[in-house]
Amino acid sequence: MDLGLKDKIALVAGASRGLGAATARELAREGAAVIMCSRDARTLVRTQEAIFLEQNGRTPTMVVEADLTRDEDVTRLMSMATARFGRLDILITNCGGPPSGRFEDHDLDAWRAAVDTTIFSVVRLIRAALPELRKSDCPSILTFSSNSARQPVPYLALSNSLRLAVVGLTKTLALELGPEGIRVNSLLPAWTKTERVMQIMEERSQRNHTTVEAEMEKQAEESPLGRLGTVEEFARAAVFLCSPAVPFMTGVMLPFDGGMYKATL
Repeated sequence: MDLGLKDKIALVAGASRGLGAATARELAREGAAVIMCSRDARTLVRTQEAIFLEQNGRTPTMVVEADLTRDEDVTRLMSMATARFGRLDILITNCGGPPSGRFEDHDLDAWRAAVDTTIFSVVRLIRAALPELRKSDCPSILTFSSNSARQPVPYLALSNSLRLAVVGLTKTLALELGPEGIRVNSLLPAWTKTERVMQIMEERSQRNHTTVEAEMEKQAEESPLGRLGTVEEFARAAVFLCSPAVPFMTGVMLPFDGGMYKATL
């Protein structure tokens, strides 16, 4: 199936590792030019090098070190991206998860920092990207949220709260921007094999006096498939959802959870 991504211009935030890096690589496989940003410049360059080697240099890429909690960094990122490629067709927002813990484990400063990283980074990116997306003939925004927006996860009070805000923003923008032809969707991963998930499993093993392997097996049992997802599987879902191949899909909050969420709707 041709997803219609050849020569499209996509910006992927948080692309140095995990879900963001996998999505950037999958976009490149489909022929899209990819702009990647992250605070971790060294790891970001390694992701770019991996794409270059895999594609034999056929797919243009660009890396920009940027902290999405800083207005000036977001402005610089968009300016550099459009100076290089002239337009933007796809924006994918992504950020690392906020710290683990229960509600009373976090003071107000922790809440403010989490809000800035988890929701304001998305707001900044979309505000900066909209003028360029309006020039595209197939504009698409994809936010990465979390299955915790539908089903809270123990010891993730910050994420449970703020990922839901991302979902609310996504649905609102789908309604507001739809008349302009701009599609806005969200992908809600549950337990996928990333560094972040491995950190959570390590924390669980310490609380429960078990091993990381035991906690992963316990978590996998919640899925009818009996396993966790992979970043490559997630990336294929992300690329499909933001691609021109599905022009009638907007306002969708697509679960990526291996059937762990048991509600009918």
